[in-house]
Formats: sequence, C-alpha cells, structure tokens
Amino acid sequence: MPAEGTYPPLFTLKAVARDVWIADGPIIDLYRMPFPTRMTVIRLGSGDLWLHSPIAFSADLLEALQEIGRVRHLIAPNWLHYAYLQDWADALPAALTWVAPGVSQRAADRGVRLRADHLLTDAAPEAWAGEIAQMIVPGSRLHREAVFFHRPSRSLILTDLIENFEAARLPWHLRIVTRVAGNQHPDGSMPRDLRLTYDKPALAGAVNRMIAWEPDRILIAHGRWYPGRAVAELRRAFRFLDL
Repeated sequence: MPAEGTYPPLFTLKAVARDVWIADGPIIDLYRMPFPTRMTVIRLGSGDLWLHSPIAFSADLLEALQEIGRVRHLIAPNWLHYAYLQDWADALPAALTWVAPGVSQRAADRGVRLRADHLLTDAAPEAWAGEIAQMIVPGSRLHREAVFFHRPSRSLILTDLIENFEAARLPWHLRIVTRVAGNQHPDGSMPRDLRLTYDKPALAGAVNRMIAWEPDRILIAHGRWYPGRAVAELRRAFRFLDL
C-alpha cells in the first residue's frame, strides 16, 4: 500500500500535456515533515528526455521512460532536491546532470556522492534553449531555485516556491502545521519560513517574469499541482509580495 500523503500510482508516468509527464514518488522525510515527491518529465524535440527533480530510482520507471525517449538530462533544481540524482546518474552514465547553485556544496557538506556535470544558470543551455526558458530566482542566499517554463505546453515547473499539501492526505497534526506554514491546499504558497529568507523586491521581479511567460499550468514537487488558471494561481500564491 502507498504511504499516506502520496499520489498513487507511484513510479508511473502520468501524461500532463503533449511531451510532458509527471511521476509521483514515495515520501521523503525533511526535518520530520513527510514530503510527497514528484518529478516532471519533458521530451525535447530531439527525443531526449529531461527529468526535473528525479524521484527515488525505479528500474520499472526507467524502462517506461526508455519507451518514450532517451534519458539525457537530470535536473537538481535546488539545494533540497538532489537526493536521488546520483542513483539515476549511476544507472544512466551517458546522461548529464545539471545542478542549481548550492547543490554541490550541500551534498559535500552531508558526505553525499554527487556527480555535477553542469551548473544551472539564468541562461538555458543549447540542449533545450529553444523549448525551455529558465531562471535562478534571486533574493535569497539560502534558497536558490531554478524555475523552468516549457514553451510548447506552456507549463511552469516549480519545486519549493509553491507547496500545496492536501489536508485530507495528512495526519491531524500536520494539517495544523501546513495551515500555519501557509502551504496547505487550496491556498498553497511558499512556506512562511522560506519567505523570511527572501528580499521581497527581488522575488517579486522573478514572479512577475513567471507571470509574463503566461503559463497555462504549474507543476510542483509537493502536493496538488495546478492544471489551469496558472497566472491567477501565481498572483494568489504570491500575494504577500503585493504584486
């Protein structure tokens, strides 16, 4: 049976839009808070697959991925989302790993083996520049997250900038925690402790850029994602910035 709080079926490709899938994974414990995990998969025009925040490695999931393309790019989008990257890299030695600022140092500090082939920046690399826009959200020295916009499907891909835990999937005490933290559905947002690390004008500028991309949907790593009304959801989730 899947653990409470997850989004079964796990380790299964679920179509979101043309050439876009998600795969939900098991719970990962972070500071005694159980986080459901999710990765986003994009098939580039070349046929190569781009995996954002890979979930726990699964041979069956890898087989399913290889049926739709060649896994070429493994993305660690921020300092908290690298735990399974090396497992996928070990299974796919020809794939390239791409890490956000702070990821390599975090792994080194924790004694975690991590192969980091490339550092993510504000400029999309040639491999996906024509299809996926990206930026490193400024304003926090602690949390430097790479966000992505898949132009063909108009999908915005975030990691921890919005979390949207569903109370019905949580034990009672975590329902209280997520409500206080401000990251509970239907009003999911950036958790309040993370907000405190940001310079608001810098963050507001990044959010306005996301709005200017005019996404149709928002894919997130933790909790219920947003299949529509993406611009309205961005304005709602970041209303604390007085956009």
